Amino acid sequence: MERRTFLRGAVIGTSAAAFGGTLMRGAAYAAPAQPGPSPYGALGAADANGIQLPAGFTSRVIARSGQRVGSTSYVWHNAPDGGACFADGTGWIYVSNSEISPGGGASAVKFSSTGAITGAYRILADTRQNCAGGRTPWNTWLSCEEVSLGAVYETDPYGAKAAVRRDAMGKFKHEAAAADPVRKVVYLTEDESDGCLYRFVPTTWGDLSTGTLQVLKAGTGTSGSFTWANVPDPDGSPTATRNQVSGAKRFNGGEGCHYANDTVWFTTKGDNRVWRLDVANNTYALAYDDSLVSGTAPLTGVDNVTGSSSGDLYVAEDGGNMEICVITPGDVVAPFLRITGQSGSEICGPAFSPDGRRLYFSSQRGTTGSSSGGITYEVTGPFRS
Repeated sequence: MERRTFLRGAVIGTSAAAFGGTLMRGAAYAAPAQPGPSPYGALGAADANGIQLPAGFTSRVIARSGQRVGSTSYVWHNAPDGGACFADGTGWIYVSNSEISPGGGASAVKFSSTGAITGAYRILADTRQNCAGGRTPWNTWLSCEEVSLGAVYETDPYGAKAAVRRDAMGKFKHEAAAADPVRKVVYLTEDESDGCLYRFVPTTWGDLSTGTLQVLKAGTGTSGSFTWANVPDPDGSPTATRNQVSGAKRFNGGEGCHYANDTVWFTTKGDNRVWRLDVANNTYALAYDDSLVSGTAPLTGVDNVTGSSSGDLYVAEDGGNMEICVITPGDVVAPFLRITGQSGSEICGPAFSPDGRRLYFSSQRGTTGSSSGGITYEVTGPFRS
């Protein structure tokens, strides 16, 4: 079943996220975000691509499943999912997973400095249901399999090196990944109703071939302190990784994951929550919970997450009303965009271009409701910096 993402697409280059404010600074037990006016204003009428955007923003279609990308000969994959952007000289690259099984894998689209499409190609093939993943500081894409005993594959967005399976990062129903260059670890979410949050500690930073897989331990509450414990058998067989450590904290359907400024943000779709880990002080709390908002919750079906240089967090919906919502440093949550006429789909893979002026994302099943109907978009406009 194709659904949900990750992605956590990390912002890079001049767009490196630098969160501030109460929520983004990771105050130990700050109240979850509440609905309020968007910093970009109200959404306008749907454009020619069926997307409602604030004033000053425009959209374009980058790729469609089963069709050639731009003027290239490369045919875009089905069920586009998690994604990220990478600097490429004066241009950039957007990488996207394919959440189908068998087949899966990931593809890349190259852009010039003006945003023109200059190439497209496959970077990973013959894997299973590649949902989300994460970008590394050494410019590789971690593509994660969302299947039982799924693996993490380290891929080359530039298409020069072959993908490598990273077994040391554990075998479980992987979702998203987020690299922390300060503590030199990679955080990993698990898409199970009783899943866990992990971190992988490489033996050598920059080399994911060996290291230690750890799981977060904490109480049953929505805030408090946490510790990390080694997972004895990362292979997850015969005992699943999430069941090997007593006291491992359970999360209801781990999805997107994003790191910035000593904080890990990750989402859980089963309870429509955005969690915040203060990894400098080893505390956790809720950044958003749809059951705790005043009035109608603007964000439901929480899924992929990414951040911008302004400190805004962008959360994509799987379900809800097909929105990407923004959570501001002032603890306000509001719709940023809405895709119309695609209620049988989900939004995947939000990621900013290196200069922070363009946001990429996909509708996994588009207007058809089928994996062959995926559409990948770009939104350009006056994003806050």
